[in-house]
Amino acid sequence: MIRVLFADKSSNWPRYEGPLTEAIAATGVAAEIVQPGEADPSSVDYIVYSPQGPVQDFTAYTKAKAVLNLWAGVERVVGNTTLTQPLCRMVDAGLERGMVEYVTGHVLRYHLGIDATLAQQDGVWRHDGGVPPLARNRSVVMLGLGALGKACAEALVELGFTVTGWSRTPKDIAGITCLSGEDGLRAALSRAEILVSILPDTPETTDLLNAETLALLPEGARIINPGRGTLIDDDALLAALDRGQVGHATLDVFRTEPLPPEHPYWAHPNVTVTPHIAAESRAETASEVIAENIRRSEAGEPFLYLVDRSRGY
Repeated sequence: MIRVLFADKSSNWPRYEGPLTEAIAATGVAAEIVQPGEADPSSVDYIVYSPQGPVQDFTAYTKAKAVLNLWAGVERVVGNTTLTQPLCRMVDAGLERGMVEYVTGHVLRYHLGIDATLAQQDGVWRHDGGVPPLARNRSVVMLGLGALGKACAEALVELGFTVTGWSRTPKDIAGITCLSGEDGLRAALSRAEILVSILPDTPETTDLLNAETLALLPEGARIINPGRGTLIDDDALLAALDRGQVGHATLDVFRTEPLPPEHPYWAHPNVTVTPHIAAESRAETASEVIAENIRRSEAGEPFLYLVDRSRGY
């Protein structure tokens, strides 16, 4: 029987206990699931890991065959020098659908001008004949075409939007204009009426949206960032908002979380703050991915979503 360590916050265990136990049992692998302090670290075969959990030093886990991340992002653990085991990131259907629904909802909110409509609920009937363009005449740019970015871009194409995607490495996705490289980034930003970022946190993406690159956007562009807070130079974005270069920003991720009460984003009239809710791991679907990777390992098959340490994701 293998031993699986659930190394997330103890308050999350009640949500995962049933789904994770059932998902592993369904694979036919005999397993005991323990929490930190309940077993000798050297007896653990797999670590179900969260950056907010108690296990951050992996030195004692000499038998562990893999660290299975519960989060999509691995930036908080990938550079951990004590981590010598294979590391797998979380890509699951529930998380993906949550991201798609968040992104499409906010793109449609901007596209249809819903904020302006809600601000006019004052008893005055305003209808000057103006209507938003059809989605096919609205240019949306997706920064990041990994599993989540690709799913969001494809959903927007289904809604009729003209979608351009940018990624560090070249991609070819039906219905989407795919760009890469520095020149591709400049071209993508120059057409971004609505800009969505789902890029990972790497040294290459830090402050990718800065004073220079924000100036490439069409005047009044909208930004949606459910990816990583480090992508945006906060001071540069605030300046771009103040001068109207950026019309509005919806931000779900930040350098410091929770976002401090004194942060200028809270009070800015053209910023919507959401509390990192775009792509939460769901216990049921995340447990299925964890269980499948355990099954694969025990069967001698390759892991799903294995992290490339040299690239950081």
